[in-house]
Amino acid sequence: MKKGNWLKGLVLAMTASLVLAGCGGKNNNEASSSASSSAPTSSEASSSAPASSAAAAGGDTVKVGILHSLSGTMSISEVTVKNSELMAIKEINAKGGVLGKQIEAVVEDGASDWPTFAEKARKLLTEDKVATVFGGWTSSSRKAMLPVFEELNGLLWYPVQYEGLESSPNIFYTGATTNQQIIPSVDFLLEKGKKKVFLLGSDYVFPRTANKIIKAQLAAKGGETVAEEYTPLGHTDYTTIIAKIKEAKPDVVYNTLNGDSNVAFFKQLKDAGITSADLMTISVSVAEEEVKGIGPEYLTGHLVAWDYYQTTDTPENKVFVENFKKEYGADSVTSDPMEAGYVAVYLWAAAAEKAGSFEVDKVKAAAKGIEFNAPEGKVTIDGDNQHIYKTVRIGEIKADGQIVELWNSGGPVKPDPYLKTYDWAKGLSDK
Repeated sequence: MKKGNWLKGLVLAMTASLVLAGCGGKNNNEASSSASSSAPTSSEASSSAPASSAAAAGGDTVKVGILHSLSGTMSISEVTVKNSELMAIKEINAKGGVLGKQIEAVVEDGASDWPTFAEKARKLLTEDKVATVFGGWTSSSRKAMLPVFEELNGLLWYPVQYEGLESSPNIFYTGATTNQQIIPSVDFLLEKGKKKVFLLGSDYVFPRTANKIIKAQLAAKGGETVAEEYTPLGHTDYTTIIAKIKEAKPDVVYNTLNGDSNVAFFKQLKDAGITSADLMTISVSVAEEEVKGIGPEYLTGHLVAWDYYQTTDTPENKVFVENFKKEYGADSVTSDPMEAGYVAVYLWAAAAEKAGSFEVDKVKAAAKGIEFNAPEGKVTIDGDNQHIYKTVRIGEIKADGQIVELWNSGGPVKPDPYLKTYDWAKGLSDK
């Protein structure tokens, strides 16, 4: 079997555009013929057992883990990320694989439960002995997995925007950090005269930390936090919250709800007679997949902040969208987190090719500075913190469920997870 020379070319010709492979054939939204699904089981592996890249790459295959919530409140968002990662694997395998080996996916369900994410991560590393894992959505799931990957020297590729203030040597972050999503979106709102902000989020790590940053930014730039409310993940009754929003009379609601709570909130907001013409919301965890699940009629005119939309105008994205629809159905949609998951698979493959090895330490070293012409545009792995350079985009949800870009950063933004370049953020981080 031939070595994946196309990946070597990607690494050596950093500015060249990658031509994506056509997918062809039907797929039932589970692993392709080159990927196997592993049913959830409890792990009894010793916590001291090291991850083994050599075992992961036995014979003609190399095993990788895919770990997302395929059930529970977060499945509305995470299933599509799993699908995009499997599509990337299928494409890479069609081009010869990585280091001459076909990628074999072991798929696990985190079940929207943070201890389960940690348990499944340990299983993937110690029992399945995967070379790397692609997974997670919520920061609670990531923080539950982080000590497992550090203990066992495993490698996690985390594909979702998050609150920053973290940089693990065992995690590559392919979603946006705070200065690539939240901070630019607040600046955008302030420039539009939206100074009185109502903060609404799910009650866990990401919304609380993100809102701490937003409050500091508003205070430094002449804005005002008029209220701050949190509800548990999976919460479905927003009657009281909506009454508080009406009473506070904000210029905008900054929404960090996650999962299917967004369905309840936006439907009840419209039922209360409030549309985007009456009160604007901006969301950082509502993308095309969530719009489809909620119903665009409840979201038309509201804003979102991401780094990628299905409408993003790049040659790579046109092929990406076409291939995804071919693989998962004409009515399927692409979104920022699933694109970041897709990109993560390609970046890992390129790093392994460059390293000539699947060993974690060698892959990490080789990954520094790798560039990739992704559907969202050019991305680069930052060698200092293992985040990636990304272009920031503010968009408006349209009646057809698509998101139209209103503003972008003009090019990739260097990741600054600890907000070292912002004077007003001093004291928010201990690093």
